[in-house]
Amino acid sequence: MDYLRCVVERITYQNEDNGYTVLRVKAKGFDDLITAVGNMGAVNVGAVLALKGEWRQDSKYGRQFVVHAYEEMLPATIHGIEKYLGSGLIKGVGPKFAGKIVREFGADTLQVIEDTPDKLIEVSGIGRKRVEMIKKAWQDQKEVKNIMLFLQDHGVGTAHAVKIFKAFGADSIAVVKDNPFKLTEIWGIGFKTADTVAQKMGFDRESFYRCRSGLLYVLNECSNDGHCFMPREELTKKAAEMLGIEATKLHMTIDDMLREQALILEVPDSLYLPPLFHCENGTAKRLRALLSGQYAVSDVDAIIDRVQRSTGIQYDEIQKDAIRTAASSKVMILTGGPGTGKTTTVKGIITIFEESGKKILLAAPTGRAAKRLSETSGMEAKTIHRLLEAKPPEGYKRNDENKLEGGVLIVDESSMIDIVLMHSLLRAIPDDMVVIFVGDVDQLPSVGAGNVLRDMIVSEVVPVIRLTRVFRQAMDSQIIMNAHKINQGQFPNLKNGKTSDFFFVEQPDNAAIPQTIVDLCVNRLPGFFRVNPVQSIQVLCPMQRGENGAQNLNTLLQNALNPVKAMLRRGGTEYRLGDKVMQVRNNYDKECWNGDIGQIARVDEEDRTLAVSFDGGEPISYDMTELEELVLAYATTIHKAQGSEYEIVIIPMTTQHYMMLQRNLLYTGITRAKKAVVLVGTVKAIGMAVRNNSVTKRNTGLIGRLK
Repeated sequence: MDYLRCVVERITYQNEDNGYTVLRVKAKGFDDLITAVGNMGAVNVGAVLALKGEWRQDSKYGRQFVVHAYEEMLPATIHGIEKYLGSGLIKGVGPKFAGKIVREFGADTLQVIEDTPDKLIEVSGIGRKRVEMIKKAWQDQKEVKNIMLFLQDHGVGTAHAVKIFKAFGADSIAVVKDNPFKLTEIWGIGFKTADTVAQKMGFDRESFYRCRSGLLYVLNECSNDGHCFMPREELTKKAAEMLGIEATKLHMTIDDMLREQALILEVPDSLYLPPLFHCENGTAKRLRALLSGQYAVSDVDAIIDRVQRSTGIQYDEIQKDAIRTAASSKVMILTGGPGTGKTTTVKGIITIFEESGKKILLAAPTGRAAKRLSETSGMEAKTIHRLLEAKPPEGYKRNDENKLEGGVLIVDESSMIDIVLMHSLLRAIPDDMVVIFVGDVDQLPSVGAGNVLRDMIVSEVVPVIRLTRVFRQAMDSQIIMNAHKINQGQFPNLKNGKTSDFFFVEQPDNAAIPQTIVDLCVNRLPGFFRVNPVQSIQVLCPMQRGENGAQNLNTLLQNALNPVKAMLRRGGTEYRLGDKVMQVRNNYDKECWNGDIGQIARVDEEDRTLAVSFDGGEPISYDMTELEELVLAYATTIHKAQGSEYEIVIIPMTTQHYMMLQRNLLYTGITRAKKAVVLVGTVKAIGMAVRNNSVTKRNTGLIGRLK
């Protein structure tokens, strides 16, 4: 075993999940920087480390020091102290203030911060507020360091330490020692991490805590795939395989969980998480209650004739039928593909209700969808969250005790609404309100659990009008014509032409597709269409992983489109000023939602914060511990793009993605584009997607409850 004392100059790579880190360090007796690799997720730039390990010659990266164990010491030199303080270790102290503090206190700097931090007020530019921030951050980082070392001893990556400290504070280690499965209550920490800690601590593999947590984990994973429930046998089988125990033990645990109502059993054998059961049941009850009411606008045909004369719009018979149905139903669904006149029909429906003196509310699941609805209708449209007045941590201010005010609610992009959001929306709708759901049922279902729009249609208890005719003006668009061909199982027209809006770039070499996409984004498309590539071009991928997945393409596109220096780094991701990013969880405090896309408008390297502007709104601030809520969004998955529209869409089509090549996925992807679609890949991959119409069935009980 070799020993090395060194100073961390640079963190080249850090895996947040397991703490694996690649450092460039300076050591006495070595002229050049040394590469040190190993599980060292708790270290910062400027830290002095005593490393224990061995030298290794890596075929790709050369000579490296492989770390088996390490100990961190406080830096002794003034230069080392300044680098250590300025590394982002303490919120409120970046390189600028680190330099000022060290110039004031020299080699005694760390002792001053530890013992007499109020002396920091003597430093020019540091006020009382910043002193308090530094005192708190210094104490917090000591606590977090203890948690990091504890986790490291139990085989877990240290990136979770800050989250655990935020959740449980100074009691963190005691809580985890008592029941490591409490960690699963923290967003972003899953069962597997908690189980790793538990096993290292010697927890019984068949303990109730472990069985219970494992069952909940499998059910939650199942809901992430869109299911509302799992059959009991399937649940016990999957959980038993994952936990490595006998299924009989799990049946006993399920019985206990049913008694304490941690699970709900629906006859004969469907097991629900309580929130999903209550949302599904509540959605069905509320819809049935609304459907039982009566409503009718008089003289509808006369109003339609008047609207046609005044606007010059001629509705076809199905559109007129849709307007009549809306005017005589308490709840209605309007569905249809692109170019079938949904927007025109909605405008007609709005006019009918305006003429009858009704107050109309417009809503959509995402900010972009709401903005588009507002533009096409000429009226204010809100996201469903804003309509319901989301107020953390209580939930929504609009609910069954404080209903929405108005006569008609029109909800666009309804295929995106999952069972939880639908239940929240229906609770807030008064009995005398008319509700019209608009959406394309052939698109992908919601990201969250349920298949609400499709289930409502299949149940046949809600009036449905399906628009099928593609209007003549839409026939000029190959995007629209190809979308309908794909939806009907026909191969799209791939004849490129200067006047077309649908292009195919054949690239049989999978490894060359990423560079082809980068070239399209940087050179060919911005030049041809005269657009800003960051704002107007969106790469949509069938999958996250792989060389043609969203993760890899994001890194390549970030380097090509935004090679700026100002940034914050978290784990393996650089968040640069000007980057396109996506919010990946609902954050009620910040009022930004899963799937929202924005641009980094400000980076503060001193305070380790950045700000993101979503849809041109006021920048919203994030600190270092919140950056996991943001991912780069030059490329994203087609699932995440639901409800959004982009000027230009690029979709990699490769047989590498064969698991995800489905008709509704390709259909959803190309219908996101307004100006142009570019498919990059092979004819074979496109053919596989068109032929594969196996819509994945979701376990939901809404159809039966509605009937």
